Amino acid sequence: MPDWDPKLYLKFSDQRARPASDLIAQIRLDKPMRLIDLGCGTGNSTEQLHARWPKAQITGLDSSAAMLARAKQNHAEWKWIECSIENWLPENCYDLVFSNAALHWVPDHSLLFPRLLESVAPGGALAVQMPYNFHSPAHLAMKKVAADPRWSGTLEGASERAHVEAMSFYYDALRKTATAVNIWETVYLQTMDGPRAVLDWVRGTAMRGYLERLPDDELRNVFEEMCLREFAKSYVADDQGKVLFPYRRMFIIAYR
Repeated sequence: MPDWDPKLYLKFSDQRARPASDLIAQIRLDKPMRLIDLGCGTGNSTEQLHARWPKAQITGLDSSAAMLARAKQNHAEWKWIECSIENWLPENCYDLVFSNAALHWVPDHSLLFPRLLESVAPGGALAVQMPYNFHSPAHLAMKKVAADPRWSGTLEGASERAHVEAMSFYYDALRKTATAVNIWETVYLQTMDGPRAVLDWVRGTAMRGYLERLPDDELRNVFEEMCLREFAKSYVADDQGKVLFPYRRMFIIAYR
């Protein structure tokens, strides 16, 4: 399975940017001097952080060389680190540790979230946004297709790659160290250009957990087309060819 595809991910850049913008708007920090964007991808959310705090020292971290290459093209003046979030060992604390749509790929949240909060300087914040829609029709359709006998168990457990717990879990994981914790959820009702646009959306993110287990492009194409047929049942196009694609997201801000 190839690296993340920046072009495919950026196809829905406006929709993907909105949750990051909403999260940033709720962070109660006046003048943070050192910020890091964990799972920064192509740097879209990093740009939003810079727009809010233009005098801060900016760092972006991601495990994808292709995504970071795009980020560096746009902002060579910022610091970019190629590293997984699991293996990140900061030398100093940050005023803001930020992560938009990345931590659901990282396991062991009972250990991860307290560790990330420990990387926050006193008076700073940990701010996180994660998808919270793993029971949506799109995810259920992918699970259904993955259960087809033709895959012979190859895709068993692929749906379990994402790691998101209940909101109360994160409150309990953070409350003993944090001075305050703010957790909420939002459902974004996205208008998409038919079921194939839904396929393109999940191909760029959630479907990767399935596709990377299949050995060749032919089988990946078959999997995608089977999913598309299932999507068409749940996301029925209207007379303008549009479908509504509700997307639920969780937001967490913990202050030191």
